[in-house]
Amino acid sequence: MKDIFKPGDRKTYTHVVSMADVASFHGAVVHEVCATFSLARDIEWTTRQFVLDMREEDEEGVGTFLSIDHKGPAFVGEEIVFEAWVDSLERNELICHYQASVGERLIAIGKTGQKILKREKLNRLMQKPPTP
Repeated sequence: MKDIFKPGDRKTYTHVVSMADVASFHGAVVHEVCATFSLARDIEWTTRQFVLDMREEDEEGVGTFLSIDHKGPAFVGEEIVFEAWVDSLERNELICHYQASVGERLIAIGKTGQKILKREKLNRLMQKPPTP
């Protein structure tokens, strides 16, 4: 793992909300705004940018937690700016804070955790246990 980031270092990602991002369950649209689960995907992608730069060829990142405090709506057609920053890096665990905004309007804040592991170890951990 490359030790190239320090607390406060930042990454940014932007995403325009589409109908594919809205809150819907089993084909029924609840609200035509960006769903919390769609925010989760883009938050994870934003903080993964650190891992992509840090990992070695034989390593991969895996999420350990994600918190989302959804503060307000992002409407279809609006651009959400996701900004993440390194909170801490201890051994192989990266903790980031983030915020998501549309212009001056705060959409979400929270924190993510990721670990960088050897691919071989991660592959072992991700194997489905045998059926009894």
